[in-house]
Amino acid sequence: MASTHGAQVLLASNRGPVSYELREDGSLHAKRGGGGLVSGLSAIGPDAGAVWVCAALSDADREAVRRGEGQQGVRMLDIPADVHADAYNGIANSVLWFVHHMLYQTPLEPVFDLEFRRQWASYEAYNRAFAEALAQEAAEGAAVMVQDYHLALAPGMLRELRPDLRIGHFSHTPWAPPEYFRMLPDDIAARLLRGMLGADRLGFLTRRWADAFTACCERFAGGLGETRIGVHGLGADADFLRRRAHEDDVDERIAGLREEIGAGRRAIVRVDRTELSKNIVRGLLAYRHLLEAHPEWRERVVHVAFAYPSRQDLAVYRDYTAEVQRVAEDINLRYGTPDWTPVVLHVKDDFARSLAAYRLADVALVNPIRDGMNLVAKEVPVVSDSGCALVLSREAGAYEELGEDAVGVNPYDVVGTAEALHAALTMPSEERAERTKRLAAAATALPPAQWFMDQLNALTH
Repeated sequence: MASTHGAQVLLASNRGPVSYELREDGSLHAKRGGGGLVSGLSAIGPDAGAVWVCAALSDADREAVRRGEGQQGVRMLDIPADVHADAYNGIANSVLWFVHHMLYQTPLEPVFDLEFRRQWASYEAYNRAFAEALAQEAAEGAAVMVQDYHLALAPGMLRELRPDLRIGHFSHTPWAPPEYFRMLPDDIAARLLRGMLGADRLGFLTRRWADAFTACCERFAGGLGETRIGVHGLGADADFLRRRAHEDDVDERIAGLREEIGAGRRAIVRVDRTELSKNIVRGLLAYRHLLEAHPEWRERVVHVAFAYPSRQDLAVYRDYTAEVQRVAEDINLRYGTPDWTPVVLHVKDDFARSLAAYRLADVALVNPIRDGMNLVAKEVPVVSDSGCALVLSREAGAYEELGEDAVGVNPYDVVGTAEALHAALTMPSEERAERTKRLAAAATALPPAQWFMDQLNALTH
């Protein structure tokens, strides 16, 4: 397939850098997104001829595509809504996410039946749409950087269409070990690995996830072939975070949080989406055990828990969000007093309030069951006002870089996590400040723009 355009650098991801809103008068309003990919791509400069290929995620996005109102350097794909839903919710988020995060309750799930096969066909169609668009947009020998588990098949499909391209793929999630990955039907597992191995180079957040992928290839695909593997531990954007954390709206949120916590009390903070892998319920149970086992903390500490709803179109996520709220209410009923609310739970997303919580946290609790990286663990030390002890799951990718100065926990061990919270709360302030400095340095070692450029350079040289 010959190029019709001529981009030298291309990025492909499900979510793009822009989304649209359809206003009452019928006009479309474009809203720019943020995040590591946006700042990473901007690092190559406007002269690079870069194109970002993404999916239209809403009716307004699809309308923008139909009207030809796209933004310069962005190609949004109008994939049929039902195909996108099957690929995104049916396969990517309900199968691949569950496999890589090892979340299945195996006595009952997964069930790979005819419905799964129907949705898998949509996942293939979705990946093919990306591969064809990339093939059309790319100049001869261009560099293409494909993102994440939504697009695991795209590298192989693109390789068939355009053998001249340099193709990279980056996994933002963990990779399942062979024993868990083989849960997938044999032909599907092979298809996923072949799709990934269509890339010249594959990137992972930690050595552990890279090694798991390599082990799967050796077991089920006869090895890596000519595909190279790289590890790029995405870091926090220190400049952006420090600047944003001291804007007026954050200062206002700090005042509000201090009022909710109460004078003289310590704060254990967590900030997460209500994602099944984030382990919020066990975190609350550990806090409950802390209050039971160490009654001296009653009325002296507050658990500030931000649990922002995620994927509420899936029933299992709605149920999980409801359980988070139920456990928080139970703790408040059991231990609360007229002057003290043990758990302050917020479920409405508010970035300024998250930053405010980062700044005033005495302890940050980050206890995922399994996490590709977990940027919250990296962001808190960067903006902490007076030092914050980090209680960190050893199953978070961030543990590889931050484990030495964090208080490590087994995410399933509620009693152990409660004791880790106690150790963090009683850590001397000087030690806490010193650890926070070292954590912040490790957390910002590879900021988003450098993270992106390192991969691009490795792919093109």
